[in-house]
Amino acid sequence: MAVYLHEEDLPAGVLGPGPIAVDTETMGLLTHRDRLCVVQLSDGSGDEHLVRFSPGSPYAAPHLKAVLADPGRLKLYHFARFDLAAIEHYLGVTAAPVFCTKIASKLVRTYTDRHGLKDLVRELLGKELSKQQQSSDWGGPILNEAQLEYAASDVRYLHAMHTILVARLEREGRTALAQACFDFLPVRARLDLAGWAEKDIFSHEA
Repeated sequence: MAVYLHEEDLPAGVLGPGPIAVDTETMGLLTHRDRLCVVQLSDGSGDEHLVRFSPGSPYAAPHLKAVLADPGRLKLYHFARFDLAAIEHYLGVTAAPVFCTKIASKLVRTYTDRHGLKDLVRELLGKELSKQQQSSDWGGPILNEAQLEYAASDVRYLHAMHTILVARLEREGRTALAQACFDFLPVRARLDLAGWAEKDIFSHEA
């Protein structure tokens, strides 16, 4: 198992075939204001690849964009809504098709209201995640070892959780419902980017 840090793009050919786990680190939670700093990826083989973008980056990244935009490759996220918006805004691609472990968790783990990544990894895989670096400065010139490990751990377990959650969705008869949610997520992200992040357009309320 190794963590690889790349600058401005993903090298060609470093990912194996099949689904890829994806996550992002930004300067904050407001996509238009808080720039995209890191994109993390894993093909599930045990290695994680981190692509870092510097201040003023043109976000060219042709190899990364090709992987993210590949319609034949499933992308695994935890809270895909945020990552999809950041990727679309800064990289200009729709990183779909999507499987979101947070949405899947909410559909099948109805016995709890704890659907964070740390909670899921603990229950489903019996492992502990550290969230100490969650609020650190991702825009600095150097990412320290703790930041690299934190970023890598956000994609490290998504393949294993995907397998478990797919089985639970099937068991509970909610696979089709989950898929409909996943298919809508790129549109939900575009609504966020267009100014409807805090408004439920499906609500009867104005």
